[in-house]
Formats: sequence, structure tokens, C-alpha cells
Amino acid sequence: MKKMIVCLSLSAFLFACKDDGTKTKAMTTDSTDNAAAKPMVDLPYTASYSSSWSTDVSDADLKMVLQTYKDWADNNMSALANSLSDTVTVDMSSGNHLVKAKADLLKMWSTSRDSLSSVKIDMSAWSKMYSTDKKDGYIVTWYDETDTYKNGKVDSASYHDINQVKNGKLVWYAQFKRPKK
Repeated sequence: MKKMIVCLSLSAFLFACKDDGTKTKAMTTDSTDNAAAKPMVDLPYTASYSSSWSTDVSDADLKMVLQTYKDWADNNMSALANSLSDTVTVDMSSGNHLVKAKADLLKMWSTSRDSLSSVKIDMSAWSKMYSTDKKDGYIVTWYDETDTYKNGKVDSASYHDINQVKNGKLVWYAQFKRPKK
């Protein structure tokens, strides 16, 4: 008797789930339409810069930004210079905020890089971010860097960087650092 009730219940369930071939508008729209149709969630904060993002950043900009890390590791400062705009704003992991001409920034970075015998970068991840309302492109990176100084000291840290790109050049760079133990 129990088997018969289970079979009848299962049969009723299956017939109730029959697809009749009709689809609702919600089933046929893409995810962006669905997102636009959903009411906004009542969030505790409003983004002061932007909350409207896509991944619409060119692969050329992504390659250029990733190449800057390779150029730093390879001590190729002249190639790194080609990726910078005439003036670059830098927010350093130390908390310093700089607005420097390309030549001044390269001089500062070259002095720092010249103290190192080697740099090893393990790029963990990156993301392309485009602010659709501000029309700004960013490449966000996460990586580990191991620096070996000429005196033999080794220093390593995990980094999270934000690279703003305009017209194929790096215009703003922010770095966040967590030293490794």
C-alpha cells in the first residue's frame, strides 16, 4: 500500500511539472534584462564613486598593465615608461599620495628597483573593471612579490593593485600590501 501511495504521489508530481512549451518573458530575457527588472536592494550604503560596472576593458589595456609588472620584474624601466601617461597619480602602500610627471616617477622607481638584485612576481588573479557611468577603465590585480636585495635580504608580500587606464596609458595606480611572515 505504501509503495502505491509513493508511486501515485511521484506520478502526480511529474505530471504537474510537465513543460507545455510556453515560456514567460522572464525565462527568455538575458541576465542584464533580469537585473534591470529586479527592484533595487535596500543597501546600507550608496557608492560615492560608482556602482555600475562591467568588464568592458580592452584586452590590449589588460596586456599593457600586466606587461608593466613583467617590466618591473625584468628591470626594464624604459619599457615601463612607455605604459605611463605624462602625469601619473600614485597611492602607495605606505600611505603616500603622489602626483608625478612620468620622468620623476621613473627616477623614483628606478632608484628603488636598482636596490634589488631580483624580483619574482606570482600573479594570482586580475579583473577588468569598467565604470559605465564614469567611463573609466581599471585593471585590478592580486599577486605575490618576492624581492631580493643586493645585500641578500629577501622580502615578500601579497599585493592588491588598482590600475586606471585612459587612452592606453596608466594614469592612476593604487597599491595595497600585506607583508608575508
